[in-house]
Amino acid sequence: MRHQLTFDCDGAALAATLDDAPGTTGLLIVSGGNEVRSGAHRGMAMLAQRIAAAGHPVFRFDRRGIGDSEGENGGYLRSGPDIAAAAAAFRRAAPHVTRIAAFGNCDAASALLLHQPPSFDTLILANPWTYDDDREEGDEQALPPAAAIRARYLARLRDPGSLMRLLKGEVDFRKLARGLSALKRKSVVPAPDSLADQIDAMLAETPCPVRLLLATGDRTAQAFMEKLAASLAYIEANPSSVSVERLASPSHSFAGADAEWLYQRIIAALAA
Repeated sequence: MRHQLTFDCDGAALAATLDDAPGTTGLLIVSGGNEVRSGAHRGMAMLAQRIAAAGHPVFRFDRRGIGDSEGENGGYLRSGPDIAAAAAAFRRAAPHVTRIAAFGNCDAASALLLHQPPSFDTLILANPWTYDDDREEGDEQALPPAAAIRARYLARLRDPGSLMRLLKGEVDFRKLARGLSALKRKSVVPAPDSLADQIDAMLAETPCPVRLLLATGDRTAQAFMEKLAASLAYIEANPSSVSVERLASPSHSFAGADAEWLYQRIIAALAA
């Protein structure tokens, strides 16, 4: 059964939704960007319904200044109090829950890593955001990662239609030159105190198991994989409390058929 409720965060009333279920391991969903708790095209609401039907309570909420919640929108970098208050409200609303796994996509995944409230038993992080927010349009950082550009051009070289468009002059040569110039970039090393550097450090320090879910065709995931390549290689070569699962898909939010893949990974994390 789905319940609507509110809880307090630093004097602001935050709106929340609980999909109740008898299980003792619950899922807290943190929305990315400025999305409300239902998610893009109600994706998170539908995911919550499926997880609850499988026996796990699910708690979703609008952070301050978003959707039905009061307060000022401070973005994901200032969402630590919101996440902590939501976890506490989840336990009050579903007192039979003894373990909480937290799931976030994009900057919600980054927020969970950066803030890491101690009340979580597992973090499920999809396509974490690693772009610093002060980058400018046209900045080299705004281009896709070099590995993604390389794969894109290799695919086009194998496509007779793309070659014909090139021969007919139907290709934007300025964009082509800009893309090819990015191939000269060396492997990215996160700058000190950059968001990627902070996430890399927190990933190594997290006190609970972490599951990284990466859609390898998604630009945000590609940037994460490029900037944290060394850490990911180490994680995959030395299995520990951090695991990595990859899906060959361009879907940032695991839409369509990819929703089943996401659902199965979350269910597996809740059952672990």
